[in-house]
Amino acid sequence: MKYLVVVVFWLFTTKVHAVEDAKQQWHQFLNSYSKQVERKLKEKSIPGAALSIVHGDFGDLAKGFGKTQVRKGRSVNQNTRFRLASVSKTFAGSLTAKLASQGYFHIDDYVGKYLPYVDDTDYKSLKVYHLLSHSSGLVPNAYDNLIESRMPYDEIIERLIQVDPICPPGQCYGYQNAMFSLISDVILNATGMPYERWLVEFMFKPLNMQDGGVGIDNMQKDDNFAFPHVLGRKRWHTAKLKPHYYKVAPAAGINASAADMVQWLKAQLGYYPDVLSLDALTIQGRPYTHTKRELRRRIWREHIDEAFYGLGWRIYDYDGEHLMYHSGWVQGYRTDVVVIPALNVGFSLLLNAESGVINELTTDFISQVIDMYREAPPQTNDGASKES
Repeated sequence: MKYLVVVVFWLFTTKVHAVEDAKQQWHQFLNSYSKQVERKLKEKSIPGAALSIVHGDFGDLAKGFGKTQVRKGRSVNQNTRFRLASVSKTFAGSLTAKLASQGYFHIDDYVGKYLPYVDDTDYKSLKVYHLLSHSSGLVPNAYDNLIESRMPYDEIIERLIQVDPICPPGQCYGYQNAMFSLISDVILNATGMPYERWLVEFMFKPLNMQDGGVGIDNMQKDDNFAFPHVLGRKRWHTAKLKPHYYKVAPAAGINASAADMVQWLKAQLGYYPDVLSLDALTIQGRPYTHTKRELRRRIWREHIDEAFYGLGWRIYDYDGEHLMYHSGWVQGYRTDVVVIPALNVGFSLLLNAESGVINELTTDFISQVIDMYREAPPQTNDGASKES
C-alpha cells in the first residue's frame, strides 16, 4: 500500500512539473515572438500595431506597439482600436453560424426566402451559405469600385444582382464584399433585429469586448484609435479615415483592440459556449468552397496542402495542421487572424499601415508554434497531451 501511494504521488508530481514546464516554455515563446514583432516593425518603421496571442491553458498576450499617428500620436496600448477590414468577415460568419444553430434560419435556405427581389434575377438559386463562402457565382470583387465611391449600399445591391453570373451559385469561387454583405439584410428579415445590434448585444457585450464595435462612429468615439497610414517616397504619412467600406459592415465594418481580439480568439477556441456553441463553431468551419488559387500564394505555397472557405473564414491544411485564417486590407490598415484549434492557440496582428511585413510575421508565428508543439507537445491542466 505504501508503495502504491509513492507511485501515485510520483505520477502526480511528474504531471504537475510537465504542466509547469510547458507553461514556462509558452511564456518564453511569447516573450521571444513579441520581441521579434517589435524588431521587424521598427525595421519597416511601421507607425503602430496591436498583437494578440491566446493559449487556452497557458495564458494570453495583448500588446500595443508604436503610435496611433506617426506625428503627435499617442502610444498604442491593448485598448487602442484598429480597423479590422476583411477580418470583419469572421464576425459575420460566426454570427450567421450562431443564428443558424439557434434555429433562426438554415444556411441552405434560399436567399430569396428573406429577400424576395432576388427571385426575379439570375441569383434565385442563391443560398445563405453561398453569400459567406464567396460562391455566389459573381466575378471576384464585383462592384468594389462602387463601395469606394459615394454610392449608397442599397443602390450598389440593385446593380449587383443584375450582373450576369460567371457560374451557377455554388459552382465557383469569387471573393466578394458587396454580395457578402447581403447577409445583414438576411439577418434583419429573418430575425427582425439589425445585424449591428446582434453583434453588439450578443457578441461584443457578452465577450467583454469593450473597445471596438461597428462603424466609423465607433472607431472615433474617443482618441484611442489608430489612424491609417500610407507610404510616401521615404516615410509613412497619416491618411484620412475613409468611411467607404464601413457601408458593408459584414465585409469590412468592424473595429477592435488587442484586448478585444483576445476575447474573440477565445470564443473561436470554444471558451465561451454561451456565445459560440460547438454547433455554431462546427457550422462556420465546414469547407464550403474550394479555393485552389490560395495554394499558389507566395507566402503560403511552401506550407499549404489544401485551402477552402467556410463561413467568413479561410480554412487551410498548413504543414499538416488544420487552421482557420483571415486577412484584411483597406487603405492604411493590414490585419491578420489565425485560429489553430488542435493546438488551442489563436493569433491576431493589426497594423495601421499597408505593409507586407504582416505576411512574414504571421507565417513565422504559425510555423514557430507548430514546430514548438511537435518538438514537445504542451500538456493540458490535467496532464494530458493536446496532441491529436
